[in-house]
Amino acid sequence: MIKCKAAVAWEPGKALSIEEVEVSPPKAHEVRIKIAASGVCHSDWAYLYDVAKMKPRPFPLILGHEGAGTVESVGPGVTKVSKGDHVIPLFLPQCGQCERCLSPKTNLCTKNWEQTQQCVLADGTSRITCKNQQVHQFIGISTFSEYTVVPEDNVTKIHPDAPLDKVCLLGCGVSTGYGAAVNTGNVESGSTCAVFGLGAVGLAAVMGCKAAGATRIIAVDINPDKLEIAKTFGATEFVNPKDHNKPIQEVLRELTNGGVDFAIECVGNVGVMRAAVEACSPAGGVCVMVGWTRTGELTLVSEDILLGKTLKGSYFGGWKSVEAVPKLVQDYMSGKLLLDEFVTHNLTLDLVNHAFDLMITGKSIRTVINM
Repeated sequence: MIKCKAAVAWEPGKALSIEEVEVSPPKAHEVRIKIAASGVCHSDWAYLYDVAKMKPRPFPLILGHEGAGTVESVGPGVTKVSKGDHVIPLFLPQCGQCERCLSPKTNLCTKNWEQTQQCVLADGTSRITCKNQQVHQFIGISTFSEYTVVPEDNVTKIHPDAPLDKVCLLGCGVSTGYGAAVNTGNVESGSTCAVFGLGAVGLAAVMGCKAAGATRIIAVDINPDKLEIAKTFGATEFVNPKDHNKPIQEVLRELTNGGVDFAIECVGNVGVMRAAVEACSPAGGVCVMVGWTRTGELTLVSEDILLGKTLKGSYFGGWKSVEAVPKLVQDYMSGKLLLDEFVTHNLTLDLVNHAFDLMITGKSIRTVINM
């Protein structure tokens, strides 16, 4: 048993509390990780404060799912990582054996999926307790804790020289947005793209469009402060819907002589999703939904799809997690992928609530919590 500090969510809508927790040894096919750093993702905030719009999770709960660290110990039967390895825990597993892992069409591995979605591990329990009470592990991960235990198929070994306080971002946001462009969307060289929402996921999508060779990349956000940072990641133009007296899809169609080739929605709002579809060219335009929401129904004009537009969804950027993330780490280390530029703040665990404030007020892109 290891005693350490963690940020515990005791109930929805209440600030996280820094507590001493107990982290049990890993069971069979599990890995205990000493977390070095964790990004603060909008999903962490949403499952705490916007619970009406998200699938309910059990409390008490330790949030955080965008981390990196070092293997402290492994349970019986673990063969993929060893003590001392630098690793990134993954909310999306890759067992390599289920029907979905063997299919090139999806990355939605089914291994322990139902359990981790209920914030427990394979046996239906958590490895973390506080004040003699089980504390649930957010999607099986819980990186807002100095130590955590995850299933073997939810962790991947990375290059030992990779800076953990940067590559932790590949555990969720950057991989998600970047992959939505280069994987799911298959953005083409010479194309015109629009990216809706310029948080970390949206900026990563902009970066993906640039990597794919898009000629025009139109960044769309209601925060004018996002203009300069969007240019850093490759945006060629910036459009603020508030600056126009007509729907943003009409603005984009006028700017592009009929519509964009690729639209990537990174807000998680059904109204914005519809706008993204309607901003696409009727001649084979592709819209990729990345933003997460369980609120509202998406309504479309059937003719939009009938005439040739395509609407796709993207989860974790379409990456097969265990095999793809180490390659993305290598791309960062070789200069092909930006990560440092996403990090606007570095804080300690006791300031995690402040990290939420910075995010919600639009003052940060990514805050990294250093353990």
